[in-house]
Order: sequence, then C-alpha cells, then structure tokens
Amino acid sequence: MVGKRTWWHYALGLAFAMTFTLGSALAASANQPFDPIALTESGIVIGGEANGVNTFLGIPYAAAPVETLRWRPPEAYGFFHGLVFHADQFGSECTQPGGGSEDCLFLNVYSPQPPHGHPFQGPLPVMVWIHGGGLVTGGADLYDPTRLVQQGVIVVTINYRLGYLGFLAQTALDAEKHEAGNYGFMDQQFALRWVQRNIRGFGGDPNQVTIFGESAGGQSVIAHLASPTAAYLFRGAISESGAYLEFQDYLNFIVPLASGETVGTALVPGGSAVAASVGCTSQTSACLRGVPAAALAAIEPSTVYPFVDGTLLTQTPAEAFASGQFNQVPIIFGSNHDEWRYQIALAYDLGVGPLTDAEYPVAVAQLLGLPEDNSFVQLLVNTVYPLSAYPPPPSVMSAPLALGALGTDELFTCPARNADLLLAQHVPTYVYEFNDENAPPVLPPVSFPLGACHTSELAYLFGAHPQGHLSTEQLELSDTMIGYWTQFAKTLNPNSPAAPIWTKYSAGGALESLVAPTPATESDADFDSDHKCSGFWDTF
Repeated sequence: MVGKRTWWHYALGLAFAMTFTLGSALAASANQPFDPIALTESGIVIGGEANGVNTFLGIPYAAAPVETLRWRPPEAYGFFHGLVFHADQFGSECTQPGGGSEDCLFLNVYSPQPPHGHPFQGPLPVMVWIHGGGLVTGGADLYDPTRLVQQGVIVVTINYRLGYLGFLAQTALDAEKHEAGNYGFMDQQFALRWVQRNIRGFGGDPNQVTIFGESAGGQSVIAHLASPTAAYLFRGAISESGAYLEFQDYLNFIVPLASGETVGTALVPGGSAVAASVGCTSQTSACLRGVPAAALAAIEPSTVYPFVDGTLLTQTPAEAFASGQFNQVPIIFGSNHDEWRYQIALAYDLGVGPLTDAEYPVAVAQLLGLPEDNSFVQLLVNTVYPLSAYPPPPSVMSAPLALGALGTDELFTCPARNADLLLAQHVPTYVYEFNDENAPPVLPPVSFPLGACHTSELAYLFGAHPQGHLSTEQLELSDTMIGYWTQFAKTLNPNSPAAPIWTKYSAGGALESLVAPTPATESDADFDSDHKCSGFWDTF
C-alpha cells in the first residue's frame, strides 16, 4: 500500500504542477493569446503559427545521444525545464559532413488550424516524414509540410542519427549487450513511439499514423515495414525512391551485423576499419566514444546502409517481403523516371566536368566497377543502352541520358518493380512513377535536362508557396499528389472524387504515371518498353 500511495502522491503532484505551469504559461503568453499549446509527457509545449498552420518546432523526443549514450539505443528525454518548452525554432540537424550536432533528436509537429467556430470532429490522421540523404545527410527542418497539413492532417518531421554515428557495426560496441548497429532506425522508431504516446495532445490520432519518406527516408520506410520492432507503430506507408540497392539478386548491401563489423561491403568499410581510420586501433568503445563527431563524419562514404542485426531487422527487407513476414499495411510505392540523372549531374557537370559521348563506355564501366573492355560493359554500351537510343535535344550529348537510363533501371526502377510485385501479393499496393520531365531543376544548371530526376517530386509535395516554382499545370499535378498522399493517410486509399482513379497494382496490371497536369495510367507493357527490367536486369 505504501508504494501505491507514493505513486498516487507523485501523480497528483505532477498534475497540480502541470496545471499551475499551464496557467503560468498562458499568463506569460498574454500578449500572444493565440499561441497554440499542447500537453506532452515531458510538459507543456508552446508553439507558433505560420501560413495558417500551427507549428511546434524542435521538440526533443529523446535524450541527447552524447558521451556514454553515443552508439546506444535512444533513451527517454525526461521533463522540460520548468515543465514548459517554447517550440519556436528548429533543433540542430544531426552530425553530418559540414555541420550538425550530436544533440539532434528533435521533431516538429505541424497541425491545421480549425475553421473559426468549426472545431475538428475527432482526432486527425498523422503523417510522419522521414527525410532522405543517404542516411548521411539531411534534416527535418528542410521540409515545409504546410500544403499537406492544409488538407486536414497532422505532419510530424523527425531527425535521426546519421552516418557512422547512426549506422555502425563494431565488435566492442556490439558486445555491450544492447541493440546494436541501426541506431538511426532505433531513433526513428523511438520517435514513432513518442507519437503514439503524445500526438493526442496536438489533436492527432495515434491509431491513424502513416509513415512516409524519400530516398534514404523511403528506404527507412521499407526497413520499418520489415522490422518486427515497428509492429503497430503505423497503419500505412509511403516510400518514395526508397528501393535503391535492394530487391535484386545482384544487389547485396544490407549485410548481417557480423559482416558489417569485419568485411563491410563494396561501398562501406567494416567497423574495424572505420575504428582504425579514426585512430582507434585498440578497437575499444572508450576510444571510439572519445573521437570527435566531426572526425567520424569526415570519413563517411556518401551513403551508408543498415544491418540485419537480429532485433530491429531479423532479415533483409527483400526476404521479408518475399516471405510475407512484414508489417502488412497498405502502401504507396514509387520511383522517378530519371532518378540517376541526379547522380550524373553531381559526379560530372558539378564534379569532374560534363560527360561526353566518347567517355560513355568508361562511365558505364565505372558505374559497374568493371574494366571498360569487359563483355558485360560492352553489351550494355552497344546493345542494351546504346547512345543511338537516346537522341538528345540540340547541343546536348547522348551520354548523360543513356547513362541516366542505365543507372535508373539498375539501381532504382527495377528494384522498385520487384518490390511492387512482392508487396502486391500481400497488401493493397498503389504504385507510381513520377514522370514530369519538365520538373523544376533541383540542382544548378547542367549540360543536359535533369528530367524527373531523384528528389524532383518533393517540390510537388512540400513548400508553402510553390507558385514561385511550379507552372500552372504543375500546380495541378501538385494538388493531385497532395490529395492522393493525404487521402491515403485518412482512408488507406488514395482515391477521392477530386482526382483520377488510382487502381491497386497487381502483376501485369498498371501503375500511376504522375505527369503534369493530370496523372495517367501506364500499363506494364508500356513500362517494360521504357525500362529494361523484365527483359534484362531481372534475368540475373
């Protein structure tokens, strides 16, 4: 009985303190009476307003993963100082090349303002956005979900540990008897659990959560679909350009933790080599935790990958989807028509210089990591993706267009199609290809058209004032896409009377081609004539 009385005394004391603090917070906000306020497990959050949307920025959802908490699963934040948090500015992005901080586990909540005198009927659906950046760069502060929120959903954007601070398999760290390797994904799931416990305080429904993300964020969505520890944290999922380097037998970059500790992969060194490269030849966790975060970020590759750690991921997503042993929820799954042109622009025009037709065979060999005279390289150059099949606009070389098609098919489109086929056997799956060839450029001017390259669909979903970037026809497509995404969050079906019908995908069926101004249905036959998946890449 003593223990029970103590617990109740604590609860009553906390309730009294919260009531007193709420009154103090309201009094302190007397000159700004319309500041939105939400109650969370850590205390009261006072937000702001922008473009008719309530904003709660930089809310800490976990303790700072610094010092002894570096490379450990996230831990609870605790109470705000004085039980009040002024959520009026973004928290720091996570450590990455060029900046960020280890104290970075923040999230932002954006909620719609109800029409004057017309409160919302019941809690609202929630969309949790996971940013991209190769699991190495990016941050939640880079995305403005205003136009999504204006459709009657709450959007939460989250930070998570990146690079080697977020994804590292190393023997000493892994021997510490805690969940290991996928610290960034642990953060994402910790944030999803925070949403489950706290989103009602912002007017949201924890039973109507949809996760969505792009590139590495889309890959994160795929991982949570496959993760046993993510069960019941969401009821719908949207993955944009997230199937890269998976779902093909020749792509194998998600390896067991033991392999990540030692040999690594062709793209990411093993943890022992990472430790040695920052001076920790002793391979001790104490040495690693003493290395400056910036020093770790400085040696990272452009992309890192998760591990099959036995807890968060017990098998690769490809294996989970094939077996049906994944979190079976309705899904929107897609990619962009010209994904790889983005990487070509960075590597060539914005790197070593524009790619010429004469350099095309060498570029193909470098992409594949093979000698130029290799027979497979020659097959691709001369037969499967010949320059003659990609006639360019005036004053443009064919090579970037041909190499763009090759890289898009090999690394994005064909893996995504294989994932579509697996998912559609188990859950309602809505498949798209973003195909607006005149999408606003996402990079400085280059020598070839970027088309519907990697990240180009984001301008159609985010941004408070896209009128300055999109044409009238593109705004129509933007409105349709936002309608599809938010309607899916509300009903688990993207369809509404306001947009063209989007049918569920099945083998031999059709996908939605998202092109301005109006989406169109694209058959599998048309898809196969455009991409070399079933006739080439899927034969290996």
